[in-house]
Amino acid sequence: MTGIQFVTDEKGRRTAVLIDLRKHRAIWEDFWDGLVSESRRKQKGIAYEEYRAKRLKHNGQRG
Repeated sequence: MTGIQFVTDEKGRRTAVLIDLRKHRAIWEDFWDGLVSESRRKQKGIAYEEYRAKRLKHNGQRG
């Protein structure tokens, strides 16, 4: 596959990958979104009403 290069250690094991973002931006964005989502998996959410109330208080009431 063009635009993908593997970085290997002294034993030839793949340790990293270089991705040409001009060719594979969409794939990278999907991968990144997955990582971000996974990192937030155990975070406690808040109710929409609580979020909205905080936003309105912070930004002032907007119609």
